[in-house]
Amino acid sequence: MLRTRHPSPRTRRRPLAGAALSVLLLSGAALLAQRPGAGTPPAGEELFADIVSVNVVNVDVFVTDKKGNSITGLTKDDFQIFEDKKPMAVTNFYAIEGGKPTAASDPPPAQAPAAPAAAAVPEPVSEDQRLRLVVYIDNFNLNPFNRNRVMRELRTFLNQKLSREDRVMLVTYDRSLKVRRTFTSDPALIAAALGDLETVSGHAVHHESERRDALTRIEESQSPAQAMQFARSYAESIFNDLNFTIDALKTQVDMLAGMPGRKAVLYISDGLPMTAGQELFYAVEQKFGQTGGASLTESFRFDASRRFRELTSQANANRITFYTIDAGGLRTYGSISAEHGGGAGQSVFLDQITMSNLQSPLQYMAETTGGQAVINANNVLPHLEKIARDFQTYYSLGYSPAHLGDGRYHTIEVKVKRKGIVVRHREGYRDKSPEAQMADGTLAALNFPYEENPLAIEVTFDRASRKDDGHYLLPVQVKIPLAKLLLIPREQSHEGAVRLYFAVMDSEGGTSDVQQARVPIRIPNAEVANARGKHYTYSITLLMRGGDHRVAVGAHDDVGSERSFLSRMVRVGAGP
Repeated sequence: MLRTRHPSPRTRRRPLAGAALSVLLLSGAALLAQRPGAGTPPAGEELFADIVSVNVVNVDVFVTDKKGNSITGLTKDDFQIFEDKKPMAVTNFYAIEGGKPTAASDPPPAQAPAAPAAAAVPEPVSEDQRLRLVVYIDNFNLNPFNRNRVMRELRTFLNQKLSREDRVMLVTYDRSLKVRRTFTSDPALIAAALGDLETVSGHAVHHESERRDALTRIEESQSPAQAMQFARSYAESIFNDLNFTIDALKTQVDMLAGMPGRKAVLYISDGLPMTAGQELFYAVEQKFGQTGGASLTESFRFDASRRFRELTSQANANRITFYTIDAGGLRTYGSISAEHGGGAGQSVFLDQITMSNLQSPLQYMAETTGGQAVINANNVLPHLEKIARDFQTYYSLGYSPAHLGDGRYHTIEVKVKRKGIVVRHREGYRDKSPEAQMADGTLAALNFPYEENPLAIEVTFDRASRKDDGHYLLPVQVKIPLAKLLLIPREQSHEGAVRLYFAVMDSEGGTSDVQQARVPIRIPNAEVANARGKHYTYSITLLMRGGDHRVAVGAHDDVGSERSFLSRMVRVGAGP
């Protein structure tokens, strides 16, 4: 009789938005028990095999002239790609024009001939090239008037410029991240939801009022120390808010990490400061001029450039491009009026510092991820049309580096053998381990309507049992068709290994860590032919509280390198 041994589960902690610690503990998936299943080697024995895994890095490249018009007709031979300044051979090449591969693209994998009746049906876009666009409205850093003006043009863009193959999602940030509409192929639903946001308040008006008050206090200060205190207090408050804003953006990027294909975030705000309160420290220096630059040195405490580098590195690691819009458009602040003692020159100078400080993160986020920044534009629709061209016309280059999952950040540079053109692409990526990629995919299946199941796994639930403390034990079975697994022939048996990943989300959005279990499989040679038509069943028990939950499962064939992700809803405990 074949036996199952209890693995030691490994967890991968993830940052979560709006999930209390008690929720995490109660909804956390715990591998508590297993029932015996067929095909597992005795404890202490491991599978050893020479397995070759190919790591392909995809780089989306946008090539334009200096006016921003797309350059088409390039071939693989027109490109050079470098990783960490070393030349790489382009192994995969797709030239996409109008959303469709051109004749210059590498041929798709061979498929069985289509039936005559289906010949007229257009082939769907592959998941690796499908666009998933997140429209991110940062209400906390937006003036409602600016937001509503931009959203009217944004609705036109969504209704007219996106392909039916694209998937669009709407999120807002107002001290917390909220999904207004999850991914949909109907942009009209997103456009309608944008209309509902026009009555929602924006906080940038309050930020500007606080800024003016702080500048006035500095102008009325009687000493450098007093003025510095006003500048420092304001900068501390803005820096605290800025960190929460960046954390929310990182959470959104993290949520998208496991989704396949191209991903883009269209981020809309009135700008974010690279250095919180920078213009106030300049105001102190201008008024007193005797600080010896101490006020500007103090401003370095509130420099957020490192946080923005972390954000864009995380986006690049997950093939996410930022497109940013400064909803403030062409603006004049009038930082401090003449009647309050400020000269016109001082006002203009502080305005320039303020605008540059607010716009530089938007430019940085876009440039380092290969996107575009829209700044100083009251009419954003022409710029949105250029962004739409990025979505539909681009080049996709793939190459295979020598390393696999080393966890390090690697730089990328793409050159085109033509003059007078502009090339945009992400600046680098972090080479994630297979375990990290599987954890990302499991969370993607948990958070979005996303399923990829070439291994044809099945997930079922038994009735949960209530514990004395009010929590529940939910038995879960994962069934894996043995015919879908790659097994290695040995002297006496065929051997393989599967890694299973589990995550749980409750009805309030509390999400567990991703838990991992390794499942080695061994089938005696005499039983292989019969086993091919059967399933391997792996059973676990999850500790959960009562209510509705979504359970996501990822499965990775460690020998065949195939993987599956899916999620299922389950109601735990009494309920209608």
